[in-house]
Amino acid sequence: MKIALLSPVAWRTPPRHYGPWEQVASNITEGLVERGVDVTLFATKDSITKGKLDGIIERGYEEDKEIDPKVAECLHIGYLMEKAPEFDLIHNHFDFLPLTYSRLIKTPMVTTIHGFSSPKIIPVYKRYNPWNSYVSISNADRNPELDYIATVYNGIDKSLFTLREKPGDYLLYFGRIHHDKGTWEAIQIALKAKMKLIIAGIIQDKAYFDEKVAPYLNNDDIVYVGSAGPEKRDELLGNAHALLHPINFNEPFGLSVAEAMFCGTPVIAFNKGSMSELICEGKTGFLVNTIDEAVEKIPLIRQINRSYCRQWAEENFSKEKMVDDYLKVYRKILEK
Repeated sequence: MKIALLSPVAWRTPPRHYGPWEQVASNITEGLVERGVDVTLFATKDSITKGKLDGIIERGYEEDKEIDPKVAECLHIGYLMEKAPEFDLIHNHFDFLPLTYSRLIKTPMVTTIHGFSSPKIIPVYKRYNPWNSYVSISNADRNPELDYIATVYNGIDKSLFTLREKPGDYLLYFGRIHHDKGTWEAIQIALKAKMKLIIAGIIQDKAYFDEKVAPYLNNDDIVYVGSAGPEKRDELLGNAHALLHPINFNEPFGLSVAEAMFCGTPVIAFNKGSMSELICEGKTGFLVNTIDEAVEKIPLIRQINRSYCRQWAEENFSKEKMVDDYLKVYRKILEK
């Protein structure tokens, strides 16, 4: 079985700090290599993999602003498609654009849909559905107009996260700074609970940061530490009393939620999107609907067994389980 895995080129694969799609693409690639699968990762040329690396774009366009994103995407996708006959299967992590090649090549394609950036892209998925296999990353993120071959939860490299039985005394917000992710809501929860909040993540919406976040920042109880790489991520997540995830949109998955549980850290999340699939209510965290409800749950965090959080994450969101599930998908497609 020869697999071509198409990663985005916004960031390096795996990303240095932020880049959730690139991170998942990396985890699948490395997991397949560990199983002895012949896999070629198509990503930026500075990417890192134990498999074969191929590409035409030197660096991620979010890391080099001299690169035009559309030009990079066009070159990157076309480069793989020209090599399509060399592979048994293409695994697409690049959203909808590669689908437009699917009737022009003979190699079957499976596309992991990492969420829909806009309802306006649905017509592309609908048009090419008969020639493609779609995988959802949660049952909550399925579009009723599309046919899916499977749901496969994103898998995480558990070796990068340390179970910490005795946490610190701070709450953590971990994610991009944007209204969708609920940075302001996390601040309000921490203030009402009279607990320290550490905020980590890239500033995706500068106006939102300036208006909704910056006025609350200090070096005491509301602290912004910027983006966090792998080692810092493990430390911040593992030492947190709880992760706050008060999202304002139907999130397709939520890597930081699973990563927190790998560290043994419970999660308090707004009950939207996939959160009810990720969090085991009362055992790995709590699902709430308002800021006040979140505050009410904070004293109950001490009742949660942090070892069970780790166990739940390993059973449901490990790299190994994800690779098992994708291998089943690959075989199902190739047997057709």
